[in-house]
Amino acid sequence: RRLGLICFHPERVHSMMRLEIMSDIVFRMNCWFEGHVQGVGFRYETLNIAKGFEVTGTVRNLLDGRVQLCAEGDETEVLAFQREIEVEMESYIRKSEVQTEIGPRIHKGFKIVH
Repeated sequence: RRLGLICFHPERVHSMMRLEIMSDIVFRMNCWFEGHVQGVGFRYETLNIAKGFEVTGTVRNLLDGRVQLCAEGDETEVLAFQREIEVEMESYIRKSEVQTEIGPRIHKGFKIVH
């Protein structure tokens, strides 16, 4: 029986590791929704909407009555996701505030935080 060995040049391994790390750098958006956004299924509808987008993140109720969304992924996908939430839940949202950044992925999947 013959065993095959794969050898990598050290520079090639370093290059592959750098590419893997770079792929974990994502667009991140935090959005705070104000209005009648708690007690109306807002988080569950957001979770349902997230299934149609390639995003990771969380949605949670805040003590001050707002809902916070944190979404990560490709910038175009994250922004389209946020717009879809605003369209679907427009009758509940009075105001939204958005902050964006680029950084390492911190979420796996999309979930409601209680």
